[in-house]
Amino acid sequence: MTSLRFKALDSVFQRKANEVSGSSKITAIFGENVFTLKVAREFLSDEAYKSLVASVKGSKKIDRTVANQIASGIRHWAESKGVTHFTHWFQPLTGTTAEKHDSFFTIKSDGSSLEEFDGGALIQQEPDASSFPSGGIRATFEARGYTAWDPSSPAFIMEIGNGKTLCIPTIFVSYTGETLDYKAPLLKSLEALNKAAVDVANYFDKNVTKVTATLGWEQEYFVIDEGLANARPDIVLSGRTVFGHAPAKGQQLEDHYFGSIPERVYSFMRDFEEEAYKLGIPLRTRHNEVAPAQFECAPIFEEVSIAVDHNTLLMDIMDRVARRHKLKVLLHEKPFAGINGSGKHNNWSMATDTGVNLLAPGKTPKTNLMFLTFFVNTIKAVFDYSDVLRASIASAGNDHRLGANEAPPAIISVFIGQYLNKVLQDIKERVSAKFDEQDEAILKLDLHRSIPELLLDNTDRNRTSPFAFTGNKFEFRAVGSTANCANPMTVLNTIMAETLKKFKDDVDALMEKGEKKEIAIMHVIREYIVASEKVLFEGDGYSEEWAKEAEKRGLPNVKTTPLALDAMITDKSKELFESNDVLTHIELEARHEIELEKYIKKVQIEARIMGELCTSHVLPAAVKYQNILIENIKGIKEIGLDESAYSNQKQILTKISEHISKVSDLVAKMIEARKICNAMDNTRTKAIAYESQVKAPFFEDIRYHVDKLELLVDDQYWQLPKYREMLFLR
Repeated sequence: MTSLRFKALDSVFQRKANEVSGSSKITAIFGENVFTLKVAREFLSDEAYKSLVASVKGSKKIDRTVANQIASGIRHWAESKGVTHFTHWFQPLTGTTAEKHDSFFTIKSDGSSLEEFDGGALIQQEPDASSFPSGGIRATFEARGYTAWDPSSPAFIMEIGNGKTLCIPTIFVSYTGETLDYKAPLLKSLEALNKAAVDVANYFDKNVTKVTATLGWEQEYFVIDEGLANARPDIVLSGRTVFGHAPAKGQQLEDHYFGSIPERVYSFMRDFEEEAYKLGIPLRTRHNEVAPAQFECAPIFEEVSIAVDHNTLLMDIMDRVARRHKLKVLLHEKPFAGINGSGKHNNWSMATDTGVNLLAPGKTPKTNLMFLTFFVNTIKAVFDYSDVLRASIASAGNDHRLGANEAPPAIISVFIGQYLNKVLQDIKERVSAKFDEQDEAILKLDLHRSIPELLLDNTDRNRTSPFAFTGNKFEFRAVGSTANCANPMTVLNTIMAETLKKFKDDVDALMEKGEKKEIAIMHVIREYIVASEKVLFEGDGYSEEWAKEAEKRGLPNVKTTPLALDAMITDKSKELFESNDVLTHIELEARHEIELEKYIKKVQIEARIMGELCTSHVLPAAVKYQNILIENIKGIKEIGLDESAYSNQKQILTKISEHISKVSDLVAKMIEARKICNAMDNTRTKAIAYESQVKAPFFEDIRYHVDKLELLVDDQYWQLPKYREMLFLR
C-alpha cells in the first residue's frame, strides 16, 4: 500500500495556484464589513451615535436604553449585508478566540416570528465559564460567566463560505467578577497607562488629555502543502515537527529572504489579505522571511486594543483561507529544527491626543525633554520588571525559539543605538550631579544637536535584542508567533504606568523643595539612567560572552517556561498589577496556574506523539529495512563470497540496529518518566518535572537517533514527509 507520504508527494505536483479575483483598489473594500463610526452615523439616531462616540473616544458607559437603539442600528446594517446570526466574539485564556452563534430569529407569545436584536443581547451573553481555563476560579459545577460588549472595538461581519455572522467584540468575566480573558486586563492596563502618562505629559503640554498606546505587530509564519502536513501526525497534533533530519540545503545560502514569493503562496496571501481588508485590518507588508517556506505580514500601526483584535482575527483568517489553497499555515514558534523560528515582533509606542508620538525625538529642546522623559522611563520600566516581561512571553513553543537562529535570548535587555547611548552617557557623566540654570541651557542645546540625527535612521537595528529602540518606537522582539499580543502589551503598559507614577512622585518631591520643573525632571532622568543602565546592551545577544556578562550584571536568564512564570506571582508582581487596577492577586494566581497547565499539556502531547511515531512509523520502517539488509547479507554468504562483499551492508546494519535499540529504550524510559510526572498533584512541580525529567533528557536524544535512521533507511520505506519536501515543495 502506498504510504500517505507518497500520496501527498504525488498530489503536490498536481497542485496549481488558485485564481484570486481581488479588488483592484484596497480602499474600495477596506472596512466594508466593519461597523465603523462612519457607518454608525448612517444607521443610528443622533442620540445613539453620540453615545457610541462618547464611549469609543471618551470611555463613557452606554446607557442600556440607548443600547437598544444601537443594537437595532447594528442589526439593520448587518441584515443589509445578508447576516442572519450574531455572536459575542472574545479571547479566552485558551490562546484562541471563542464564539457562540445565535440567530436574530425569535418567536413571540402569539406564535408570530420576527428578527430581533436588542440592547440586552448586544451588551451581555452567558457562555459556560467552567468550560474555559480559569485556574481554579471556576469549578466544573460553577458554570456561570458573562461576555460584555467592548464598544472600543467595532463590530464586524465574518464571512465563512456563504455564511455571514455579526461578531460583537467582548470581554469575558466570571460570575464572581474575575477576568477570564486577555482583553479585559489589556483595557485596564491601557487606562492605567493613560492616566499616568497624561500626568507626566502635562509637565510639557497642558493640552494633553489622553495618551494611547499604539502597536504594530509583525506576524511570522510558515506555509507548507496541506497534504504533506497531514502526513505528519506531529504537525497535526502539536504544530511542529518533533523529528526530521536537516536537508542538505536549509537557509545557509540566504536566498529566501525578500526573494520572489512562490505563486501558490502569493495567491494565498492575496486571498487572506482581501478578507483582512474587508474587516478593517490594515495590512501593509508581505515578504519571504529568512527560512525556506517562512513568510511575514505586518499592518499599519493602530491603537493597541484594536491591533490585538486584528492580530487574533488574522491568525484565524490565515488558517481558514490556507485550507482553500490546499496549504497549511504553521504559526508555531519552532516548527522546524535547524532554521529560523517565528516570532511576532510587537512595535510599541505612545501617542497623545494632540498628535505627538512620545517616543519620537522632537524638534525643540522642550519636546526633546519630553521624549527623553518617556524614553528613559521605558528603559527603567524594563529593567525593574524584566522578570515579568519575560513571563509574559513564556510558552512551550517559545522555549524552542528563544536564543536560536535570530530569535532574541531569554535575557531581557534593551538596545538603543550609539547616538542615544551617547546622549544618556552625557546626562549621566558629563553633566554634574547638581543641575543649575547654566547646566540646563547647555544640556538642552546639546540634546537639540544630537537627537535629530535619529531622524536619518542612523540608529542601527539589532536583531538579537529582545527589546530594541528603532527610531520612534520600541520593538519587543521576544514575543512568540502564536502569542496573543494582549499578554505582553498588558505587562508593558502596566510597568510603564507604574514607572511613570513613580517618576511624577520623584519630580514633584524635588519641585516641592524649590527646584525648577526642568531641572527636577533632569535630576530624576539622571537617577533613572544610573539605576537602569545595566539593562542596556548593544552587542550580539546570541553570544556566550553576553550570557556571561549578563550574569555579572545580575540580569536574569530564565530559559524555561515553568521557572519564568514564577515572576507572575511574586509580591512585587502582585503589588504592580493590583495597585494599577489591572489584575488582582487571585487573577494572577489563576493565570499562573493556567499557563503552567498549558505547558504541561503541550509537552505531554509532544511526548505522546514522539512515542507514537517511533512505535508506528519510525521503528517499523527501520526494522523492515534492517531485515532486507539481513537477507542481503545472508544471500551473499550463501553464494560463497567473503566478508568484504557485504562489509558495507554490515556497517549500515550495525548502525541501524544501534539506533533502533536506542530509540526503543529511550521511548520506554520517557513513557515511564511521563507516568511519574502525571502522578504529581502540584501543578508547578509537575511542569518543572515535565521540563527536567521528560523534555530535557529525552526529546533531543530520541530525535537524534530517529533523524539518523531517516538518513540510513531506504527512502521508499520512510513514511514521514522529509524536511526537503515540506520546505521546498509547494
